[in-house]
Amino acid sequence: MLAVVPTKQGGYAAHQLQGMITNDMTSALPFDDFRNLLATLPPADAAAEARVRALFAKADKPKDSLGRVEDIAAWLAAWSGRAPPAVNRPLVAIFAGNHGVARHGISPRPVAATANAVELCAAGGAAVNQICIANDLGLKVFDLALHIPTADITEDAALDERGCAATMAFGMEAVAGGTDLLCLGDLGVGNSTIAAALFAALFGGKGADWVGSGSGADAAMQARKAEVVDAALVLHGTSLRDPLEALRRVGGREFAAIAGAILAARMQKIPVLLDGLAATAAAATLHAANPAALDHCLLASLSPEPTHARAAGRLDLRPLLDLGVSHGEGAGAALAAGLVKAAALTSSGMAAAVR
Repeated sequence: MLAVVPTKQGGYAAHQLQGMITNDMTSALPFDDFRNLLATLPPADAAAEARVRALFAKADKPKDSLGRVEDIAAWLAAWSGRAPPAVNRPLVAIFAGNHGVARHGISPRPVAATANAVELCAAGGAAVNQICIANDLGLKVFDLALHIPTADITEDAALDERGCAATMAFGMEAVAGGTDLLCLGDLGVGNSTIAAALFAALFGGKGADWVGSGSGADAAMQARKAEVVDAALVLHGTSLRDPLEALRRVGGREFAAIAGAILAARMQKIPVLLDGLAATAAAATLHAANPAALDHCLLASLSPEPTHARAAGRLDLRPLLDLGVSHGEGAGAALAAGLVKAAALTSSGMAAAVR
């Protein structure tokens, strides 16, 4: 199943919050609703987790012999509230956005490559399409106004507050229609630079500490990426101390939408798999606002970028897979979803040992 969901500038309607935050966004400030959500996150279902661990303890196998598979199943139960857990409607949601900062020559790919990748997914020819077929996963690709890049973060905020909040609200639509495992990925030329800017804003350091090769940048291009990040850090200054301000000022539409999707999943008791630098950076903004905000998330895959491993370590996210996959586009999350489905079936299908 594939749905490509196009959006238009101005089309991020407030009603897309579907009651999860105020319908008309009448709060004093657009971010207030999200701050309220972050302050009232539902906890894990400890009883469901304990029941799954008890099932493994009774299974006909040596104690703890399935290693992390048991932990995955217990995590799935804790955040879905079902024991034994089940994955019946998994969904890969990919958010695609373009960035004004790309004009500085920070990517070897042209900006048009983002739309081309969306079209490839729509035609069924991307790597993620094949992985979704293999693992029986749903797939949605969200086109976030690709024809209108965000503002250049070296000159202005990427988004105004209302636009960022509305894009987060749109991201919450990823769970509309029902899913029991949400796999989040991204598309966006230049978004590894945006991710580096967010990491620097949230964790400290300079551009050179967080930029990498991305989609194939050489040394000169990586130096430009670092300069762009440093210029953005200087421009936005102390405003970046607020995680949601950092998201709107040096982030982008796909980052805001992924953050919204993560929050919506938490409120709906849907476990989440994160994939790639952009999803990790978006998640980091929520973690900075509330360190418990990512407890329902697992990191699907670790990219070869050293900065990804550093950021994951700061967020205490241990990847399920480390296959050297740098492709992006949700491919790592789709691969990891197969492992999560197997863990769920293992917890429910193993025979009990004869004592």
